[in-house]
Amino acid sequence: MSVKAFELVPAVERDLLMGDKARINIECIECCGKHLYVGTNDCFIHHFLLAEVASSKGKPGYLAQKLLHKYLGLKKPVAELRAASALERLIVLCEGIVFLVDMVTLETVPSAGGGGAKIRGVASFCVNENPVNTDPFCVEMGVLSSKRRTVQIYMVYEDRVQLVKELTTPEQPCAVSLDGYFLCLALTTQYMILNYNTGASQDLFPYNSEERRPIVKRIGREEFLLAAPGGLGMFANAEGVSQRAPVRWSESVIGAAVCFPYVVALDESFITIHSMLDQQLKQTLSFRDGHILQNFEGKVILASTKAVYVLVPLPLERQIQDLLANHRVEEALILTEGAQRNIPKDKFQNLHKRILQQAGFIQFGQLQFLEAKEHFWKGQLDVRELISLCPLLLPASSSFTRCHPPLHEFADLNHLAQGDQEKVLQCKKFLISYLGEVRSTEVVNGCREDVDTALLKLYAEQDHESLLDLLASDNACVLADSVPWLEKYHKYFALGLLYHYNGQDSAALQLWIRVADGELQDPTRSDLFEYIVDFLCTSSNVDLVWKYADWALRKDPIVGVRVFTKRHTSKDQPDLNPDDVITYLGKHSQALLLYLENLVLEKRVQKEKFHTHLAVLYLERVLSLMSQSPKDEEQLTKARERLQALLRESDLYRVQFLLAKMENREELLLERATLHGKLEEHDKALHILVHQLRDFPSAEAFCLWASSSRDSAYRQQLFHLLLGVYLDGSPPGQSGDSGELEMAAVDLLNRHGEVFDAVRVLRMLPEGWSLQLLRPFLGRAIRANMHACRTSRIALGLAHSENLQLLHDRKPVFVSEKKGCHLCHNTFSEPSVVCLPGGVNLVVCDERHQTTAGCVEIFNG
Repeated sequence: MSVKAFELVPAVERDLLMGDKARINIECIECCGKHLYVGTNDCFIHHFLLAEVASSKGKPGYLAQKLLHKYLGLKKPVAELRAASALERLIVLCEGIVFLVDMVTLETVPSAGGGGAKIRGVASFCVNENPVNTDPFCVEMGVLSSKRRTVQIYMVYEDRVQLVKELTTPEQPCAVSLDGYFLCLALTTQYMILNYNTGASQDLFPYNSEERRPIVKRIGREEFLLAAPGGLGMFANAEGVSQRAPVRWSESVIGAAVCFPYVVALDESFITIHSMLDQQLKQTLSFRDGHILQNFEGKVILASTKAVYVLVPLPLERQIQDLLANHRVEEALILTEGAQRNIPKDKFQNLHKRILQQAGFIQFGQLQFLEAKEHFWKGQLDVRELISLCPLLLPASSSFTRCHPPLHEFADLNHLAQGDQEKVLQCKKFLISYLGEVRSTEVVNGCREDVDTALLKLYAEQDHESLLDLLASDNACVLADSVPWLEKYHKYFALGLLYHYNGQDSAALQLWIRVADGELQDPTRSDLFEYIVDFLCTSSNVDLVWKYADWALRKDPIVGVRVFTKRHTSKDQPDLNPDDVITYLGKHSQALLLYLENLVLEKRVQKEKFHTHLAVLYLERVLSLMSQSPKDEEQLTKARERLQALLRESDLYRVQFLLAKMENREELLLERATLHGKLEEHDKALHILVHQLRDFPSAEAFCLWASSSRDSAYRQQLFHLLLGVYLDGSPPGQSGDSGELEMAAVDLLNRHGEVFDAVRVLRMLPEGWSLQLLRPFLGRAIRANMHACRTSRIALGLAHSENLQLLHDRKPVFVSEKKGCHLCHNTFSEPSVVCLPGGVNLVVCDERHQTTAGCVEIFNG
């Protein structure tokens, strides 16, 4: 695809060059700064001064002024011209002779010492634009001999030339270019690289110079452009390697030059321009009778046989903008990146960013979102440029204005999509994705409010699941702009989160309560009531908790009471006084019960009034269920189990107070028995269980419970007491089967025989009882007795053995009336003495000194 990269501008018209002399033709040209030199077929050199001018339409142009022309005095055409500006000399090739001409006067420079300023038998030559000689007033030159297969290296001075090197080539060379020590040669059948310093050579590729004119052009440091077979322009470096892809030009190319990033080629009818970056043909210009194409320090000059033209490159920015205008994004980016070396760093960075941003918008308009995203990101796009495509997304407080000149041609998304709402939706989805990614990066520095507010509006409009995540995290959404937008799309829960983030918890709760009560519709959370309760649990505003707890309790006391029961104490979340909560819950009986259960059973608060209060509530619940007709047995059973569990497990409630409330309540005998147990009135408790309730398993369980935290003697006492109750039979005036009590006694002994004192039990049992009934008990008792006996005998034996070992290890101490105490020096009158510690046999009086010396061993007799 074409792009206008150059304009062909006339520089020297035919009339100015040759007047009415029709047979004069241009043979060679040279340009040095503003000075243009033209060699003709009549052996003249013409000197022109070129001045850049602009036309009325702003197009570039050149105005040529002829300064001088000079006949060289020879018969053949001027073959080549090269300027040596440091020497103010022109190097001229004419009739196979190289000689020097003054650049100003065009006079031939006389040789110093005779014959030293001319080189004869020359076919072609080139100037080394990367010289190895450090002398600024010396020019290096490579010369091809017309008669021998040699290449010669000369040093050219102001008035003389000096041969420094001569190298032989395998074939006759016909074209040459020189860079540093490296010669790039076109031989008769091939190209080669030759290092004239080391003599090393590298063959490149074959080429038939008889069929087509070879082209060898230096295009950069140690890099050359060559005309290859098949109509290819090949690049080769000094190592013989091609680091760029070739360009495909005409088979009949007669000249080539590089004006980065383009390769300009000339054939018989056209000028073709290819990109070095993507090797594509970019421009074609008609140009007939052309035969010279040269690049003079960035200025590309062409010549026909009669006139001279300049190929003026258009500014890169204009070329890039033209490509973008035609939506040729990749070509524009390739051209931009390829132009980096020709543009100052700061300017290039700004240009590159802008081109990337423009490319991103072009691909955004084509719904190529992945590519657009990449270009926006690399171009560090002000994301508000993208947001501004959606009307009303930016907050009213935003100071953003679009870039000028604009990055795109779209007024808004509707304009971009031409009314196609499906495309608009796709663009908004991309915008959501892109904003979500960049909002936490440096890209949004300074415009966080604009980005977050726009993202909130898009989330709300598209019913996006990330709306709540945005508002629940750190954000900069503008409240004044967000409220009407969220209300418009019925996102009341999200609006409450935004109020909360901005410290307006009361407004958030009022809004949520209206939704929970059905006044406003928002299906975001089906568990909104539970969320409100949890919100109050974690609120640090105690006044807010007191204010809205009543609403929660009235709506659902079981859930609502979590406002108090799930609240945790911290520095930011002060605790609530339980007494105040209990008073507050006075009109919410169910919630009060749950709160007290939380205090007593879960938090294990050790306060008598809470335990007593809970027990009273349990008791009132039981009495209430008992008074109902018909009774709900299942509920009643559960209520009594809770009451009984509390009475058994708590030691803090007021026992007498509860016992008084149960007085004359025959339905609560089991609970009364537990209370008697708490008062250590075990006989009364067992009497109730055995004689009134006839509940023998509960009686045994009572004994285990009442002795659970006591020693084994206490437990034995309780079980003996229960056995006695069984054996005593029913009290006078109370009916009951004595045989039933006896069987209960037998079961008790057989199940818990290890607890009883067997001897005492045998004394308590009636004489007429069958031993067979007590066989399990007796067997267990005998085994236990034998075990205890044997264990004691083993312990006695071990003690005796230890005593013998000690007696063996210690030396005997003899005491008599003739010996005295080592401390008081009195003689012993009794056999009781003490040995002082430390392994020294110092014997002292036991009565007087044992507290001082410490008793180690006493010997009697």
